[in-house]
Amino acid sequence: MSIKTILEQRFAAAMLKAGIDASCPPAIARSKQPRFGDFQANGMMGAAKKMQSPPRELAAQVIEQLELEGIAGKTEIAGPGFINIFLEPAFLNSQLATLPGGLQAAAPGSRQELIVVDYSAPNLAKEMHVGHLRSTIIGDVLARVLEFQGYEVLRQNHMGDWGTQFGMLIAELERIEDAENMVLSDLETFYQRSKTHFDNDPEFAAKAREYVVRLQSGDQHCVSLWQKFIDVSVDHSQDIYDALGVTLTREHIKPESAYNDMLADTVAKLEQRGIAVDDNGAKVVFLDELANKDGKPSAVIIQKSGGGFLYSTTDIAALDFRCNTLGAKRLMYFIDARQSLHMKQLFAIGRKAGMVPDGVSLEHHAFGTMMGKDGKPFKTRTGGTVKLANLLSEAVERAAELLSQRDSELSEQQRQEVARKVGIGAIKYADLSITRTNDYVFDWDAMLSFEGNTAPYLQYAYTRIRSVFRKADCASADISALRIVEASEHELGLLLLQFPEIIDQLAADAFPHVLCTYLYELASAFMTFYEACPILKDDVDSDTRASRMALCELSGQVLQRGLDLLGIEVMEYM
Repeated sequence: MSIKTILEQRFAAAMLKAGIDASCPPAIARSKQPRFGDFQANGMMGAAKKMQSPPRELAAQVIEQLELEGIAGKTEIAGPGFINIFLEPAFLNSQLATLPGGLQAAAPGSRQELIVVDYSAPNLAKEMHVGHLRSTIIGDVLARVLEFQGYEVLRQNHMGDWGTQFGMLIAELERIEDAENMVLSDLETFYQRSKTHFDNDPEFAAKAREYVVRLQSGDQHCVSLWQKFIDVSVDHSQDIYDALGVTLTREHIKPESAYNDMLADTVAKLEQRGIAVDDNGAKVVFLDELANKDGKPSAVIIQKSGGGFLYSTTDIAALDFRCNTLGAKRLMYFIDARQSLHMKQLFAIGRKAGMVPDGVSLEHHAFGTMMGKDGKPFKTRTGGTVKLANLLSEAVERAAELLSQRDSELSEQQRQEVARKVGIGAIKYADLSITRTNDYVFDWDAMLSFEGNTAPYLQYAYTRIRSVFRKADCASADISALRIVEASEHELGLLLLQFPEIIDQLAADAFPHVLCTYLYELASAFMTFYEACPILKDDVDSDTRASRMALCELSGQVLQRGLDLLGIEVMEYM
């Protein structure tokens, strides 16, 4: 239990005893300046307004009822009714002693709730590009964090492997003489070539349309060629996931084609429940709750007049499957902001049709766009789409170049491994550290800097901690030896104890930048402590040294765990 939670419980009890309505929260927050204590209770002003009482008098009544013996050494009323809270050093020490237990992952499934995390979802007709990066790494952070908390997490990679473009690709695949042994070394070129033939060759286009129908009908020839294309595409995607260090594997793929046999039943179910109606031969859902400013309902076509289904139909079937077959209690979709209307329509249809049981949370966690320095979506110099494989390779190369300019005793093999961790970590952290819903500018120099809120800075902070243990010729420290004395130790200790609270916030709101900001503040606080409090100097007594080594141990553990939850690796040397 975090210190904030402990204080919230104690203040809530005191407020009740003081006659304050239970609906008034204590509003506990970290103090912004040490002279105002470690925490503040800011809820007295709101409670006073509701009860029509002077806030300072109400604060005094709450303090009279407050039971913080052994927790706070002093409380004081400040300003219009804030209550400043100064923690007992002994309490801080005792809380820090229990922190390592909170850094261990909870037992799998210890929280009896299945959470579906839908992320990445590339179309298998093309190579993965930078547009797939944000969904992939943000979704992966949430999957990691929720598993860390003990939830049963089901990753769902809803790959686009179905639809009209695959008739075109199958027809193109047929044109290759040795199709059975071919390797699609460049998916992008292959797709573009098939699209050119489709646009300029009427005979090819007719065959492609025919193959779509045959594929959907289970024609063995088309299915065989389609499967070959899918296998090669999936191999490409998995290579990207492995390079990125995300936890998606083949077992998490639940593509569009997996729902093909459910689509007719899905449409029939919506018709039977009066949700879908016939409109010029097509099956359409009209949503009054999403009407435009003129009162025109939002229309969602779920079956074309010719009988074909759309990706909206597949998404509805997937929603039904996840809620009623899998029994998920929380569905988290990491899809960019341009799909916001589609997601609102999907959720509205699911609830209107009774597919979503009461208590199930449907969440679309949208994100912004990666921009170039010119303020436009990030492209190559020639204006083309940036392939993700190329971006990751360049990141590692740039990191290696930077590391070559630093003094180091690393072997060439060690240097390459550090370059990989720094380069990939920099790419991921630059994205994750920005508020998810915002666009951000892609800047190589900024993301690979060893100063500021970057992955290299945090990785370097971790190596600085490990260097202390190497110099002390020990692998770890005894946490029970910890005794907070100096101001910089106190501030670092408070930040360390904030970790469980930050993880809870991230799991609830799905904003990874909160964890990034916390880790940056923690690393900065450690650097301040490191400069202010000598550890291994000859004039430092053994008890003080043991205490400060314990603080280094905890700092390293929290940094490593936090970065691991972000999918970023640390290293012993840099």
